[in-house]
Amino acid sequence: MPAGALLDGRTAIVTGGASGIGRAIALACARHGASVVVADVRETPREGGEATHACIERAGGRAAFVSCDVARPEQIEAAVAAADRFGGVDVLVCNAAVGCADDFDCTPEEFDRSLAVNVGGYFHAARSAARRMREKGGGSIVLVGSVEALEGVGLRPVYGLTRGAVRQLTFALADRLGPDRIRVNAVHPGLVETALTTHDIPIFGSGADLDAFLQRIPLRRAGVPDDIAEPVVFLASDRAAYVNGAELVVDGGMTYSW
Repeated sequence: MPAGALLDGRTAIVTGGASGIGRAIALACARHGASVVVADVRETPREGGEATHACIERAGGRAAFVSCDVARPEQIEAAVAAADRFGGVDVLVCNAAVGCADDFDCTPEEFDRSLAVNVGGYFHAARSAARRMREKGGGSIVLVGSVEALEGVGLRPVYGLTRGAVRQLTFALADRLGPDRIRVNAVHPGLVETALTTHDIPIFGSGADLDAFLQRIPLRRAGVPDDIAEPVVFLASDRAAYVNGAELVVDGGMTYSW
């Protein structure tokens, strides 16, 4: 455990924690002393390698994997209950989401799936975790959104509206749960190299298109999952004890630059 571990003795649930940004968040929570429940539809990382919970255990941490489709509230309940083996949930990170390159012509079934995962999954997970957190006297919920909640992207109106819903949910839950000493905040990543941006919404590997995209970012680089994970840990920790209903944009300066 590093000096100054921010989540020592706490238990974190990370949805979508098997791969990409979620994996980095789960590993960062563990590095900072938390026991971690990895809730995902798959156990092995999309990018390959050792399962997230196994990495944590090999490093001496405590972790568990729970198969969880966040579109199914009963599976969310099971994931939240799994945290009881580590003393109950203190931190919830809602990260599981789906998307595609162009969703304007999606089928009704694809539209409903996007809402069920990207909005319903966040709401049901937050509500379930909050019920347990009240019993413990408080907690922290971090919703991982997207800069597409802040700007309109014509190729992905469905994904964008679900990310906008997460933004509003952050504000509403912060108001609702604040009196219970449960803080709710959001992190909005920009371009981050994960399976989502190499396969589902393919930006990397597209040559000139990627170069043009990077020119929009003042830091002139894409993010990596750890760039998102550490801000999430900060918001989950006591370092952010008076931060509630806030949004942290982590995009290299892209969204609000000229």
